[in-house]
Amino acid sequence: MGYFSVEPLSLPGLAVAVAVALLLFALCLRSRRIRRPGEPPLIKGWLPYFGVALNLQKDPLGYMKFLQKQHGDIFTVLLGGNYITFILDPFQYPLVMKNHKQLSFDIFSRKLSEKAFSIKTSMRNEDLAHDLHVAYQLLQGRSLDILLENMLQDLKQMFEPKLLKTTNWNTAQMLTFCRSIIFEVTFTAIYGKIPAEDKEKIISEMKDDLFKYDDKFTYLISDIPIELLGNVKALQKKLINYLTSENLAKTQEKSEIVQRRQEILEQYLVQDLEIGAHHFGFLWASVTNTIPAMFWAMYYLFRHPEAVEALRDEIDSLLQSTGQKKGSGFSIHLTREQLDSLVCLDSIILEVLRLHSYSSSIRFVQEDFTLSSENGNYCLRKGDLIALFPPVLHGDPEIFEAPEEFRFDRFIEDGKKKTTFFKGGKKLKFFIMPFGFGTSKCPGRYLAVIEIKLLLIVFVTYFDLEIIDKKPIGLDHSRLMIGVQHPESDVLFRYRAKS
Repeated sequence: MGYFSVEPLSLPGLAVAVAVALLLFALCLRSRRIRRPGEPPLIKGWLPYFGVALNLQKDPLGYMKFLQKQHGDIFTVLLGGNYITFILDPFQYPLVMKNHKQLSFDIFSRKLSEKAFSIKTSMRNEDLAHDLHVAYQLLQGRSLDILLENMLQDLKQMFEPKLLKTTNWNTAQMLTFCRSIIFEVTFTAIYGKIPAEDKEKIISEMKDDLFKYDDKFTYLISDIPIELLGNVKALQKKLINYLTSENLAKTQEKSEIVQRRQEILEQYLVQDLEIGAHHFGFLWASVTNTIPAMFWAMYYLFRHPEAVEALRDEIDSLLQSTGQKKGSGFSIHLTREQLDSLVCLDSIILEVLRLHSYSSSIRFVQEDFTLSSENGNYCLRKGDLIALFPPVLHGDPEIFEAPEEFRFDRFIEDGKKKTTFFKGGKKLKFFIMPFGFGTSKCPGRYLAVIEIKLLLIVFVTYFDLEIIDKKPIGLDHSRLMIGVQHPESDVLFRYRAKS
């Protein structure tokens, strides 16, 4: 063949090429929108489809504050093919709940679940959705106490051999370390114990596949077809297959919530892969934000010796008051009420989430309607999204002094939890929002916080830990608006059992 000859496209290749061309054409048409009278200020950026994505990803907080200064607290941007109207004034957040008939979380959630987790026809079954929602009560109260007890036992099995074996230094990458521990502990506590002969292989493969998949999650919630995202579709199928009824039947001591979800899913669904898809979405939600939150908690805590000292004193005081001693093995036992009493530990976790949670509360606009606010009326279009962006709240110097700094005691006042913050002389109802808002508030937030608390207590009580990498670590904003941000690079640290 000559240098300039062209191979003919195969039928699958031609289909993909046509799909890409049609997608690009549709995206360009969508980018031609013109602001109508009464609508919020419109910022489209200079890139078709992507809109302001590059500016926002480069410096999300700085860019949003820039737009706020230029256009006020309510404005619309083109971002990844979607027109999103942001509300930045925390006193206006209740508008989203007030207009729940026009602003739907369910429609947004269904589209996300179908694309990201291959949950399809079942999402349109209102009875199924209702029963699954009610089952989230099993992540609170007595059921949460049982999960806490199971996690304590899993951590004991995980860490006791290390405590008894050696006091030599071990070196590890912190994010990788957090991924391994949290994935195994969370999966075991929720989905049950995998038979010993298969456990290491299955946990390792599932963990690696899940995080490869999660790396592409931002693209999954865009308008880009999943078939154009490389091996993502294959990873999705593989992860769903891990969690089918047939495979989950092999695990022992499942949590109450997984048992109840399984009963509900079997009642309404016929296809086992659809059941597996629901479990896949639940597993993804259970670990993917806890891991970076745990990373940042470790990173900031062990870079601030005064925070370690204050937390160690608080833990020692609790153990002493409950008659517990730190032995050579993993001997501590803590209840949920005791964990809740640790105000310093609470403050450290809230401060980490304030700094690095970029979760946004998003709703789908179901019909053209007028949003009435204290600052005026705004016309919203059917098919758009509306979003709250709490990082602007969390980074407001009027609310939080030196908001860019980590201050471990920021949420402590007179030895108690501080819950009173002001803006413009008015008390804020919403001053920190790391877990969403209203109907979209994360149902697993109590479990995630308990897991982080337990791990920090284990590290402070039983280990010496030092961060080796001294350079400051920035944020990777590729998961913007969907959770706790990852570090832009991993961090080398070392740990050893206390002698």
